[in-house]
Amino acid sequence: MLFNSFEYLLIFLPATLAIYFAITCRARSATAKIWLVAASLGFYSWWGWVYLPLIMCSIVVNYGAGTALCSKSLSQPVRRGILFGGIALNLALLGYFKYANFVVDNLNGLSGTDIRLPSIALPLAISFFTFQKIAYLVDSFRSETVGYNFIDYSLFVTFFPQLIAGPIVHHKDVVPQFADKANLRPDDKNIATGLCILSIGLFKKVLISDSFAEYANLGFDSATTLNCLAAWVTSLSYTFQLYFDFSGYTDMAIGSALLFNIKLPMNFNSPYRSLDIQEFWRRWHITLSRFLRDYVYIPLGGNRRSETTTYLNLFLTFLIGGLWHGASWMFVIWGAMHGAAIVIHRLWSRYGVAMAGPLAWFLTFSFVNVTWIFFRARDMSSATRVLSGMTRVLDGSIGKLFEMQQRRATLFLIFAFVIVLTAKTTISFCTEGDERVSVVSGAALAISLIAMSFATAGASQFLYFNF
Repeated sequence: MLFNSFEYLLIFLPATLAIYFAITCRARSATAKIWLVAASLGFYSWWGWVYLPLIMCSIVVNYGAGTALCSKSLSQPVRRGILFGGIALNLALLGYFKYANFVVDNLNGLSGTDIRLPSIALPLAISFFTFQKIAYLVDSFRSETVGYNFIDYSLFVTFFPQLIAGPIVHHKDVVPQFADKANLRPDDKNIATGLCILSIGLFKKVLISDSFAEYANLGFDSATTLNCLAAWVTSLSYTFQLYFDFSGYTDMAIGSALLFNIKLPMNFNSPYRSLDIQEFWRRWHITLSRFLRDYVYIPLGGNRRSETTTYLNLFLTFLIGGLWHGASWMFVIWGAMHGAAIVIHRLWSRYGVAMAGPLAWFLTFSFVNVTWIFFRARDMSSATRVLSGMTRVLDGSIGKLFEMQQRRATLFLIFAFVIVLTAKTTISFCTEGDERVSVVSGAALAISLIAMSFATAGASQFLYFNF
């Protein structure tokens, strides 16, 4: 079910929360964890039961491998074999479900063959929980997961606020919190803050992101030609649609978890204020950046070797990050562009050449906006159509598809720029000051924004569910 649906907001979340604390109040923490695992698996199965056995089998196998990796009785070569075998199994599952058709289609195109695969549906959240499980295996090899039982591991993987689209949670982020006895009782402050964060996330998704979706979809999917103004409206609309959609989802995930006294890591920190591309990746999808750094870039060698190798490692890390988002050459191009930008930034910084703040922001935001075109476009012709339109500075005509909506779109864009450049982050707004949010005010905010959201639109899907 969707975070912005009646079923989640008015039935699943309050019922799961009430039963959880009813159990913990009887000092049955293990039973409460089992309840959350069961509820989370039910949440996952809402879209269909067909892949429930896959995630359950994956949990059993990875926990077994992690337990074996923590064993001191096994030799180092055996432990390495288990580690590589576990990682290979996780990547093989991800590769089959997410990339098999992509590989076969490209082979057919190159060789002229006509290989056909049966229709493969992408299991929900496989990209996210694959990364979590790989990180767990690596840390188990390092003996950093000793003491976790099967229920702890299952809850770490399936905890419903972060299960579908992150944040990509590290086991150290959540397992100790569920073991903390102080978290087994309802906390008024956490409930109030959680409601505040959840509600603002809902507002971002339904009232801002979904409004921009209209213009982005029109330009990318419907228009055959775009003039300069329409093309810029299209690209900027998707830039803001994606940000408010994904940061809104993350807010709702963080807010939902906080109701259970569980603090998930921040995933966005005003990324569109960044003055360089490195800063952008420290602010955008922070948990993905952390994973790529710790489990891709550093294992590749990081910056421990020559400068040329460091640049290559940076580029490969972003290339892998691009491909992780989806089986398409558009994602590969997007990742390669960001990898190249990071390398150029490293070279630029090496010589200590300073750039004025406004110019640095403009170049960074413009680059990010252009790269999102490849991220969104279905194919190169779609991306080229938008990019070529953006360069038609002397084209004064306005396409019919945009004729009646140009003024409203411009106002929305101005509103979005004001928010991303001046407003506090959701976390800061809801947590700064001891008296910032009370239970009453948090509940009132939640009720008003939920009512407003449902009155404005239906429950549309989050963009990152596709990745």
